[in-house]
Amino acid sequence: MATAQATGRPAMPELEALMDAAWPAHERQDTGEWVFRAASGVTQRANSVWVRDTAANESAAMREAVQWYRRNRLPVIYQLAEDLRDRRHQRHESLHALLDAAGYTRQSETLVMHLESASNRPAAGAGVEILPDPSEEWLELWWSVDGRGGFGELAVARRILTGCRALYALVRDDAGVPAAVGRLALVGGYGGLYCMATRPDARRQGYARRIINALLGEGRSHGLTGYWLMVTASNPAGQELYRQAGFTEAGRYVYRQERPKRHLTGC
Repeated sequence: MATAQATGRPAMPELEALMDAAWPAHERQDTGEWVFRAASGVTQRANSVWVRDTAANESAAMREAVQWYRRNRLPVIYQLAEDLRDRRHQRHESLHALLDAAGYTRQSETLVMHLESASNRPAAGAGVEILPDPSEEWLELWWSVDGRGGFGELAVARRILTGCRALYALVRDDAGVPAAVGRLALVGGYGGLYCMATRPDARRQGYARRIINALLGEGRSHGLTGYWLMVTASNPAGQELYRQAGFTEAGRYVYRQERPKRHLTGC
């Protein structure tokens, strides 16, 4: 297991493997270098190419990816991550150049943040419920904030969530209505914070912080040695919340997506 000598933080390829296991796609093909993933188009993570290793022939690998995603009737999306420890060496520089030439867009730049230990985490406040599976209330709140689609897409999302061992946190407001939720994926001795969502009218009241403390406290009781999470570069408030909880940036990734094909009409 590759780790950083200075901080004990996993190297970015290891974090990518944890992220892949924590958000499992229903369909996947492992070429030995790249992993093609599909889940009926629900979330970019579960419907993207994980470039685990540099392909010996990247142009040929790109053609294979196009064929596989065409068969699954999905656009081709790549998730390309870089480790902040080595800015001079970009793992995917040549692939980015090929994708640029092919007209692929850049979308959803995302920070990957890491916390080595939660040993000093405050105890969770009263009212934080820890569930072994996502309840209907939990799903309804999360999907109302982050979901894209209807009942069919939610069913796919539920399958993704439950494809990995995880814990689910829910906190209620004073009226007993769910105010915020979160998920802690349990993978290989590490914990991944996912699905942090707060009801819009309940924001800035400390609910998200209570969810974080509760999940990290659960992770401590499960003997987890570290934690990771993802937050978009366009969400500075979320980044600050996680920094206050002790997380630091470990790397970033970006999605590269093919442009939609324009079809001729009879007009």
